[in-house]
Amino acid sequence: MEQKNGSSFTGFILLGFSDRPQLELVLFVVLLIFYLFTLLGNTTIIALSHLDPHLQTPMYFFLSNLSFLDLCYTTSTVPQLLVHLRGSISFGGCVAQLFISLGLGCTECILLGVMALDRYAAICRPLHYTVVMHPRLCALMASASWVIGFANSLLQTVLTFLLPFCGRNKIDHFFCEVPPLLKLACVDPTVNESVLFFVGVMILLVPVALITVSYGRIVRAVLRIKSSAGQRKVFGTCGSHITVVSLFYGTAIYAYLQPSNNYSQDQGKFISLFYTVVTPMVNPVIYTLRNKDSMIPDDLGGKIL
Repeated sequence: MEQKNGSSFTGFILLGFSDRPQLELVLFVVLLIFYLFTLLGNTTIIALSHLDPHLQTPMYFFLSNLSFLDLCYTTSTVPQLLVHLRGSISFGGCVAQLFISLGLGCTECILLGVMALDRYAAICRPLHYTVVMHPRLCALMASASWVIGFANSLLQTVLTFLLPFCGRNKIDHFFCEVPPLLKLACVDPTVNESVLFFVGVMILLVPVALITVSYGRIVRAVLRIKSSAGQRKVFGTCGSHITVVSLFYGTAIYAYLQPSNNYSQDQGKFISLFYTVVTPMVNPVIYTLRNKDSMIPDDLGGKIL
């Protein structure tokens, strides 16, 4: 791959926010605060999920997976961004960053769909919940999310770096991501864009459809509850997941499923900031604030229904 991109090619220059130098100090402070809260919040959820016997349930198993994903996802980009809001990255470093960050992002897309199935089983099939969502199945679904996510990332990374860049090494972004890298190609990247779009539909829209169907059934089941207090409890438990889904999928779909001729680098950078920095930070906040009965989420459906 390096020969194809020139024997003297050593790396890339990440332009970051160099066109807005007045924002660099503000961005540094905001990113540092968000990163620290991300570390604190997600580490707390992982620790509590493993230490508190009441939280060793399927929902918190998946939630601890999500928190671990968010920790890794943010750490794959933010520390470098804090050190160099604009700077250089080696060829190998860019390959590794793209593979890891894209793999984690794809895994999260699938995992959020799996979490919707868990909520559907807990609320709509409470009597069979412990049989359906047994630990082996939960581990299998979580593992499948990781395998599929990183398999797609491997495909996208190989296809992207097989393109010749002809010495072009200035990435108008703050980390290595597929859309800005395709802009560097000195050949027509239509095939790559088509593959990216097709896989994006599978990774993004299929889980969204699964989530929509699951929550449609949940809403229908909840509306049959005569107790308004019961309805509020169920909606409170599921509302956190819906909020996370809206934040994550909304920004990811905007970044990856819009036509390349409509892709704006400036908008792309701020959208990427949202799903790599903001969403991982707010996930623990959303779950803890929206779930007042979070200590017993998985038997909630059985008690209400």
